[in-house]
Amino acid sequence: MSQDDTQALNINAKVTDEQVINWIKSRRSIGNLNIPAPNHAQIAAAIECAATAPDHKKLQPWRFIVTTGNARHRLGDALLTAAQDKANAEGRELSDKERTKTQNMPLRAPVIITVVTHMQEHEKVPPFEQLLSAGAAVQNLILALKAQGFSTVWRTGLLCNEPAVKAYFGVGEQDYVTAFVYTGSSVCDMPTRGDIDISALTRFES
Repeated sequence: MSQDDTQALNINAKVTDEQVINWIKSRRSIGNLNIPAPNHAQIAAAIECAATAPDHKKLQPWRFIVTTGNARHRLGDALLTAAQDKANAEGRELSDKERTKTQNMPLRAPVIITVVTHMQEHEKVPPFEQLLSAGAAVQNLILALKAQGFSTVWRTGLLCNEPAVKAYFGVGEQDYVTAFVYTGSSVCDMPTRGDIDISALTRFES
């Protein structure tokens, strides 16, 4: 069988609606992440999926910063600066334990993909729509990484939109750091999700 024939079979392979729904429902956040991590091509593919998020007027109100290797230490420095500034504003000092924990937070995964907003003035697209679009991009990103065999956890925290962190990522005052998507592999057993009762969450009208 030729390579073209194999590709055609893969493209035409049938995936049922139930399989897709059950696969999405199986997504879980996993905090204990290690190597192997997604490579450049796999990350790029996931970001392409993220960029298909609903996007009124095609403003692309999101940006992606991929942090790996030693850059994780620089991100840790920015988080520590933010924590120190926040503590000073509250009239207290950070403990050594707090300093170490904060500075080491980015070391909990081999790859961190940070999703920030890129808000734009538009008469038909208010800021809240652009923020929601960024959230949809994060979900697409997470599902695309899962499809490639990687685990993720979506983190934010009290420091993510402090001035020092925004400055580190080069985002303006009107923008938000919406997600630190910690990414890698996990040897942990994937916890199963029980049935979800949507009755208290949903109202049907006709």
